[in-house]
Amino acid sequence: MPDRLIRSTTALAVVAVAAVAAVISYRHAYELVHSHGETGPTARLVPFTVDGLIWAASMVILDASRRRQSAPQLAKWSLAVGIVATVGANVAHGASHGPIGAVVSAWPALALVGSFELLMTLTRSAARGDLVQDETRTTPEQPRTEVEQTPEQAVLDEYRASLQGPGRPVSQRYLAEKHGIDRRKVKQIITNLEKPAPA
Repeated sequence: MPDRLIRSTTALAVVAVAAVAAVISYRHAYELVHSHGETGPTARLVPFTVDGLIWAASMVILDASRRRQSAPQLAKWSLAVGIVATVGANVAHGASHGPIGAVVSAWPALALVGSFELLMTLTRSAARGDLVQDETRTTPEQPRTEVEQTPEQAVLDEYRASLQGPGRPVSQRYLAEKHGIDRRKVKQIITNLEKPAPA
């Protein structure tokens, strides 16, 4: 129960900060677009395209994380471009008031992006926790007479199993983090597996 309470209150705080920051950041972007010749629906909708890109990219990354797959490069690049665009627009809005004005103007965009990514992290963590609990409930406890696998053998077995399943194989980063092994070691294990056997 405490974990659920912590997650709920954190999510509420993050959403509240994000909502306030989104309104201010939108206003800054709208005024910037309007002052550079756009009016009417165009001026009102352009700021939404920036935050919409951040939202869409984050959702794709979140989906990949929940499926235990590497995030697509396009999603990573889109997220980075969206962040640069929203921060840049806010900095440009306050630049006429000097460096301090630019920093103050940029803060809502930074708070929005930070809050949004915190919410995504919280969602990913909750999903992983639920997955572990489900596996614990559905998987009968194995007898303890078996010899425990080494982390290297566990990496090898899990990677082989992922090759047989649907979708792409599990990523090296995921295997390294899950089994507590250096990523270079994981790469070496996978490379040795993929080498053809000598004739």
